[in-house]
Amino acid sequence: MTQYTIETPPVTALPVAGQDAVFPVRRIYCIGRNYAAHAIEMGHDPDREDPFFFQKNPNNLDTSGSFPYPPHTSDVHHEAEMLVALKTGGTNIPVEKALDHVFGYGLALDMTRRDLQGIAKKAGRPWEIGKAFERSAPCGPIHPVSEVGHPSEGHLEFKVNGEVRQEGDLNQMIWKVPEMISYLSEYFELAPGDVILSGTPSGVGPVSKGDTMELSIDGLGTLTVTVT
Repeated sequence: MTQYTIETPPVTALPVAGQDAVFPVRRIYCIGRNYAAHAIEMGHDPDREDPFFFQKNPNNLDTSGSFPYPPHTSDVHHEAEMLVALKTGGTNIPVEKALDHVFGYGLALDMTRRDLQGIAKKAGRPWEIGKAFERSAPCGPIHPVSEVGHPSEGHLEFKVNGEVRQEGDLNQMIWKVPEMISYLSEYFELAPGDVILSGTPSGVGPVSKGDTMELSIDGLGTLTVTVT
């Protein structure tokens, strides 16, 4: 039996809708600028180009329904996304086989310290300080493929205090879910427990303490999170 020198870190796991078993998370890959309108609002060309990804940490995921406003920032933005959870992995996965690796789908927010991300961008530094802070990925339960299929279209709506901030459709993604999985597998060995956040529509913006955020995607329910 392996003896560890310190207490073993807990395994991050997400609830699964309709099941007692939970989904253990290994890695989180986030695609950037995957909706044309969002690329434009961030000052970039919306034409299809090679995708790029950054990572959050597994323990950034949080299902508590509460988002603590993080330190050292005055400009925290919401980014509403669909979460993709993988049951199997591999390398060089063909696009036509990619969906065979998906366990299910859910709702997630890619909360961003936009001011710190902007500083990092200008300095040519990594984005982790703006993206991978504690509880920066509020999310809901995973809905198994056996229950919801593979959503390739569906209305996405995000509200702050009842006001619509972001709106779009999954069919507007520049890189679709099978393409994301296939592309990632060329550069990383994907594995069970990997999670992909599939990008956000336009309308990203700041939140304040006391705000109530609400994300819904057709077929995947609603996620409500309070900024504390």
